[in-house]
Amino acid sequence: MNEPTAYGRPARHETAAVEVHTPTPIVPAHTAPLMPVQPGTIPAVTSIVLPDGRVVTGYAIEPAKPEPVAVKLAVSRAAVNIALGGVGFLAVCGGLLMLTVFITALTALVTQLVMLAAVIFGGWIAVQVFSASGHRDGTTVNIRKAVIKRNKFYG
Repeated sequence: MNEPTAYGRPARHETAAVEVHTPTPIVPAHTAPLMPVQPGTIPAVTSIVLPDGRVVTGYAIEPAKPEPVAVKLAVSRAAVNIALGGVGFLAVCGGLLMLTVFITALTALVTQLVMLAAVIFGGWIAVQVFSASGHRDGTTVNIRKAVIKRNKFYG
């Protein structure tokens, strides 16, 4: 009865006449102004004749230039860092060696100054003790017999 056709419509309906509409292009009312172009920016049109006689015309396209490859160092960064660390370590060791030498020299200087003071002061004391000068300050008391009674001295 109402079985669908190959087009999906029931068979009892008749198809209507088909109208074909062709679209008409719309012409823009205002044309865009042309921008002045520098003479060197438009590539030249080139024509190539193929071996079979056909002529192919078109714009010449410059081949894409690969990005420059980063230059690899002959020595790795780790090796450079280790070398710089070694130079710094040597500089520090040199400074520590100089500091050690300075401390040693300062210790020797202080030791020699102390010894010089001891010799000079000891010599002065020896001269004072063993000098045979006839001139003495003070009073000389000769004690021949001393009697001490009740914490008193009778001489």
